[in-house]
Amino acid sequence: MKNGLAPVCGLDEAGRGPLAGPVVAACVVLDPDEVPDGIADSKKLSEERRETLCFQLLLRARVGVGIADVTDIDRLNVFHATFLAMRRAFDALPGERPRLALVDGNHAPDLPCECRTVVGGDGQVLSIAAASIVAKVVRDRIMRRLDALHPGYGFASHKGYAVPAHREALRRLGPCPAHRRSFAPVRALLEDEAPSSDLFSGNDGA
Repeated sequence: MKNGLAPVCGLDEAGRGPLAGPVVAACVVLDPDEVPDGIADSKKLSEERRETLCFQLLLRARVGVGIADVTDIDRLNVFHATFLAMRRAFDALPGERPRLALVDGNHAPDLPCECRTVVGGDGQVLSIAAASIVAKVVRDRIMRRLDALHPGYGFASHKGYAVPAHREALRRLGPCPAHRRSFAPVRALLEDEAPSSDLFSGNDGA
């Protein structure tokens, strides 16, 4: 895994695919002398390990977090809302601005520095992997809070993804304010249509 250390930042997001909740992005500049052990793609780490690494990163690295909420997603679409979250994360980064941003994926947001995209970057570049961890932890915490605000949907367990339990709750309870109205399964319910099974494939913004 390449280092991607200062003055380079890594950018990644969490939450493009779910039917509910925000997109969260993180921007991380690692201190080459204080890199926590075990940084990896957040999807390959346990929840406990992600929480531990996130705590260490907040202590040892420069971290900015940006959020695009459901209103942003429905207004812009999830693709552009993701870039908005990334720009907000970049702008929230404390200290000197990086000269280069390494962005997970094959598209980059408009940032006031050079950007390079890295497909599969969360498995190749340390700073992107660090950003993936922070973004995932922050979003999971938000979804647990949304679970308390909107009980019955199971947000704390599935984090808003279109799993069978979530689909059943949507049919039974209807959408809540945390749901993305622009996503087909939610929109179909709002229009009082019977959503077909393919609408729940999770492809609206994966």
